[in-house]
Amino acid sequence: MPKQVVLKFPVELPEESLQDKEVIRKGKETIILELLRKGEISQGKAAELLAIDRHTLFVLMAKYDIPIANFPPEELQRQLTLGSMPGITIALDRKTALHPLDH
Repeated sequence: MPKQVVLKFPVELPEESLQDKEVIRKGKETIILELLRKGEISQGKAAELLAIDRHTLFVLMAKYDIPIANFPPEELQRQLTLGSMPGITIALDRKTALHPLDH
């Protein structure tokens, strides 16, 4: 069942801008990516809701600095040691998160 989000602003906005398809698309994208960042939805669900493939989602995630996976440092070390992430290029930040890299 489709969900509807209502946003209230303290000032008047131009009506034509609120009907602009690009504005609506970017607003939807922002909400979905924030839900993804908070772990409320999966990457698969985010891609489905945005009607994009996983690769395109990873590009968006990189653009907005959303990690593709969060591991405790011990688990990350175990995964890297075991070599169970072949072909994965990673960048580590202070939170020990895996971020997609834009090549």
